Amino acid sequence: MLKWMLVFVPIAVLLEHTAGHYHLMVFLAAALAIVPLAGWLGRATEQLAERSGEGVGGLLNATFGNATELIIAFSALRAGLHDIVKASIAGSIVGNILLVMGAAMLAGGLRHHEQQFNASAARSQATLLTLATIALILPAGYSAAVSARAPDGLVSLSVYISLVLLLVYGLFLLYSLVTHRSLFAGAPIPRQESPDTRLWPMKKALGVLAVATVMIAWISEIMVAAIAPSAKQLGLSNLFVGVFVVAILGNAAEHASAVSAAMKNRMDLSLSIAIGSSVQVALFVAPVLVLASHAIGGTPMDLAFSGGLVLSVLLAVLITGQVAGDGRSDWLKGVQLLAVYLILGLAYFFTPDPTAS
Repeated sequence: MLKWMLVFVPIAVLLEHTAGHYHLMVFLAAALAIVPLAGWLGRATEQLAERSGEGVGGLLNATFGNATELIIAFSALRAGLHDIVKASIAGSIVGNILLVMGAAMLAGGLRHHEQQFNASAARSQATLLTLATIALILPAGYSAAVSARAPDGLVSLSVYISLVLLLVYGLFLLYSLVTHRSLFAGAPIPRQESPDTRLWPMKKALGVLAVATVMIAWISEIMVAAIAPSAKQLGLSNLFVGVFVVAILGNAAEHASAVSAAMKNRMDLSLSIAIGSSVQVALFVAPVLVLASHAIGGTPMDLAFSGGLVLSVLLAVLITGQVAGDGRSDWLKGVQLLAVYLILGLAYFFTPDPTAS
């Protein structure tokens, strides 16, 4: 159904090379090009989930989806744009658990009266997000209270916290993929065999997943390069763009996959994608960027996020723990998550740009 939209891939590339000064046109073409690519990535993920279980399928989707954000963030690190990197990290965490999971629960709830998922697996991932929030709050508090007296301490603190987060993420992979794999396997879903649903060969599924990821990363770089001038043209602040616009577009792959899985009544896979992606950003992507910043760019990046970003992540994690704790979902829960995301978006939209003169 979305195959015809693949035409926007060459259009975006052509516009970027021949009409790069028309930033808004380049941005729109690249955004439309990501939609079908995200659809193919989601389809490949579902195929792999059929073979390996919902937990592994969700992990693969989160990993390949977050590869785009890592590429974008590395580019920003080289340019020394630490504030934009931090905003995109916070926006990705908030966007996955509020927008992606909210849309998935709403779409699934409109098709199915009530859906079930493994509450233990969801709670374990929500707890990891709480841990990640603590890891963001403490450096922010240190920065406000101590960094003036010990300016180098914040960088060292961020490095050691990053190492702890990476260790915890590694142990979570061991927990979810080896020692407690059954919690994340999901309930078996009867398959209806047809030409459209027939199981792909493993090589085809992995190949489509890899190609879609590379293409999304390429188009995303074109899109991100056009975001700042397009935002200025539309009168949007850099803070709003970093937390919401970049995050929404960066999460296109996860969004499509999670909603598609929910509509097929595969909530374990849907939540594994949505919450699992936020967990990966918080416990893997952010620490890797902190450590990589010591080799890329001039000044190392720390984990001292602004108070507004930390508060946004904290509020999103709190409501996610409540919504995902009972093992059931319906359309109203999706509306509640989307409402929180909309309220946060309004707050950032009306916040003056701190970089504006």
